[in-house]
Amino acid sequence: MPQLYAYTDGACSGNPGPGGWGVLMIARDADAVLKERELYGGEADTTNNRMELMAAISALEALSRPSDLIIVTDSAYVKNGVTTWIHSWKRRGWKTADNKPVKNIELWQRLETAQARHKVEWRWIKGHAGHVENERADALARAGMAPFKPGKP
Repeated sequence: MPQLYAYTDGACSGNPGPGGWGVLMIARDADAVLKERELYGGEADTTNNRMELMAAISALEALSRPSDLIIVTDSAYVKNGVTTWIHSWKRRGWKTADNKPVKNIELWQRLETAQARHKVEWRWIKGHAGHVENERADALARAGMAPFKPGKP
């Protein structure tokens, strides 16, 4: 049975500023790539963390049926948030440990909903460290950001 991977990344020019998200989805069987799919998008005024979240959400929402997949991200914010912090936030009524509202709550809730129909393993890798798939996800995120950068028609 093929293994599905989603390599996700977000980018922002200024923080906040124009931003983009990118996803490289790969179905592998042993060491052979069976199929690839690229997704990307962006926003005119956003943050890097929001774009990292949108990449993960977009990967999950792109799947037409419940799937087993591995999401590989260079965002400790996303990985730690979805695997650890979200449980405490929910117990506290979506408040942080210092009783402040969770930032990007609507995206965290959307991510939780999107993840619920799948079996997801989350993996973190260091960004900009020569991981081919992560570099491609980064390039997709930059492509998603490009239409929103100043000077674009």
